[in-house]
Parts: sequence; structure tokens; C-alpha cells
Amino acid sequence: MALVWRLRRRTVLLLPLLGVALFPPEAGSSFSHSLRYFCTSVSEPGEGLPQFIAVGYLDNQVICRYDSNCRRSSAQAPWMEKADAQFWNTETEIMQFKEEEVREHLTTLMHHYNQSEGFHTLQVMYGCELRGDRSKGGYYQYAYDGRDFISLDKETLTWVAADVQSQILKRRWDANPLIADFTKAYLEETCIEWLKKNLDNGKETLLRSEPPVGKVTRRAVGGGNEVLICQAHGFYPKEIETTWRKGEEILEHETFRRNIAPNYDGTYHTWLSIEIDPKERDLYLCHMDHVSLPEPLVLAFKEPGDNIIFIVGATSGILATLMLVSGLVFFIQKRQTKLKKWPEICQYPGDSKIPRVSSVGSDCSTKPLHPEDDGYSSSESNQNSTKELLA
Repeated sequence: MALVWRLRRRTVLLLPLLGVALFPPEAGSSFSHSLRYFCTSVSEPGEGLPQFIAVGYLDNQVICRYDSNCRRSSAQAPWMEKADAQFWNTETEIMQFKEEEVREHLTTLMHHYNQSEGFHTLQVMYGCELRGDRSKGGYYQYAYDGRDFISLDKETLTWVAADVQSQILKRRWDANPLIADFTKAYLEETCIEWLKKNLDNGKETLLRSEPPVGKVTRRAVGGGNEVLICQAHGFYPKEIETTWRKGEEILEHETFRRNIAPNYDGTYHTWLSIEIDPKERDLYLCHMDHVSLPEPLVLAFKEPGDNIIFIVGATSGILATLMLVSGLVFFIQKRQTKLKKWPEICQYPGDSKIPRVSSVGSDCSTKPLHPEDDGYSSSESNQNSTKELLA
């Protein structure tokens, strides 16, 4: 599967296209979780750009970081701090080995390409996935100077070369089958084990579910037609199934979709549109199915003015209620002025448990009894982005 690899002098960006193993086509019907790493080695490091840098992601959230300057893996998510010292020591050892390995490969490739100097890069992307049906996925890929270079075919345990120069490395690695065997074992066993462990540490964040908020809008297009746009935002996890329907018919071929994208708060948003004849507008419905919903959310387009009557009615009701409350308060205050004595509960200075009756206007120097005085306390409720690490 093709990847987009972009590298700048000061900033490293690794942007895989949707469709790789981490995002299976059946996503939406069940949970899937992934653990993946992006590693980059450069021939000419500079200020703000280490010679080697690696970032780990769990379900698209940054969880750890390593670079050649500090030479130690560190937590990048609060819940990753739950991991013990042995975990971080092992993670650091793996990344130190990976740093040396990738730098050696970069030097070798520069020699093969007759590039003794200049700015060159070698990038590695690998990871594993645990799908909702308990099946496993994984991949291991290299890119040189922003182009696909070589990758592992996990089924045949062979390496797939992307160009003539990568054939040299392919023949060398294929001649040593232990390299492919070890890589497959890591992706299907060790990586999955770490994925489960990290999920357990971050389950309050990663295993939560937040329902989508949806709405349908429209805009006119040429030929007298219009486009209906169905938007869903604020949902988590990422998997969601959205469709346009006309009656019972699912209009997949007529639908234009936008890729699911992250929000700043860790949730996601997406939209889908369809071009229709305005005369048939009422026949089209947008369906959203998400794990957080007890049943699919079904939306139709409504003119902005459809809610005016409701809003006016609600406003009138609120005003009437306020007038009634004001009248009652006035009545009670007027009634109280006619009473010369009104009981009030006070505390004795020496005994907070004994109530005392006094009169309004008397010198009651102690405060009225409150539930807190008897040992009671009121309860308070407490209430957690995708950090973009490489910028």
C-alpha cells in the first residue's frame, strides 16, 4: 500500500494514507486497536532535527518518544507513566538498537546510490493491529529519500523491493530467512502483547466511547440540483459507518466521502455528501452507526425556520414562569412584613448541637446550622489531544 512520506530540513512529517493495515475496510462494525512506530534517520542533523528520532502511537495518540540526543524513551501521554521502570528500560534498549540499525542502513544506501554527501533520509514504519474479530495485522516498511524502498510480505516471508537499488538489500535479506521470521514474530506476538498492555494502562482514555453529533445542510449547484451534506463530529473511537439512503436503498456509489479526521480534543469528525433533485429532498436520510449509539442516528434536512415556532413557544413559556415566580416572591415578602416574630434556628456559642429559637431582629451572633456542622459535606464532581510531537 502506497505511503506518503514528507521530510523537511527542520521538521519530520510521516503521513500514512488511510487504507494501510491499521485501518481495515471492515472498520466500523467493531473495535480495532493499533500500536505503531515511525522512525527517521538523517544524514545531516541540525538544530531541532536529531540524527535519529522515533515516535510511538497507540490508536493515533502519541505515547512515547526517543531521539539520538537524549537516547532514552519517554512517556508522551499521562497514562503511559503507569508503565514500570522495566518497561521503559526495555523500550529504550529497543530504540537504541533501532537507531544504530537504521543509521547503518542509511550509510549503506547512500553508498549504493553513489551519494557521498548531501541531505538524505531513511524512514521506517512498522506496527501491529488487533481487530474486533480477534484477528491480527502487521506491517514493516522502509522509505529512502521520501520514496517507498522495501517492505515485508508477512504471508510469504519475503521482502518486496520497490526499485532496482532495493533489489540488493532484498537478495541479502531473503538469503537470511531468520530476518523475516524474527520480524513476523515481533509483529504478531511481542507487538500485540505490548499493545494489550498499553491499552490496559490507558483504558479510561482509549476504551471510552463518545457519540457523534450530526447535522444535515444543503447548498445549490448547477443544473437546478443541490447537494446535501451530512456532518458527524465529536465521536470516539474513530470507526463509524455513515450512509445516505433513499427509502431502503443505500446510495453508496452516489455518495462523496471525506476521510475521517481527528479533532484537537482527541475525537473525530467526517462528512459525506450527495447531489439530489430538490423536489425529492424529503426522501433522503443520513444514517450514522457508531459503537456509542444504542441505535443508528437518522437525520434529514430541515429548513432553518422549522424551529422558530418551537423557540418562540419555549421563550414565551420561560417568560411566563419568571413572572409567576416574581409574583410569588413579592407575595411572600409582603406576608413576612406582617409577622412581628419569625422563628430562626441558631447555635448556642458553647454547644453546636443544641438549636435555639430567637426572634427576627434579635442579636443572634451565631451562624445558622448547616449540614456541614454535623459532619456532612457536599459532593463535587471532577472531570482529560493529540499532541503533535514533530512540528
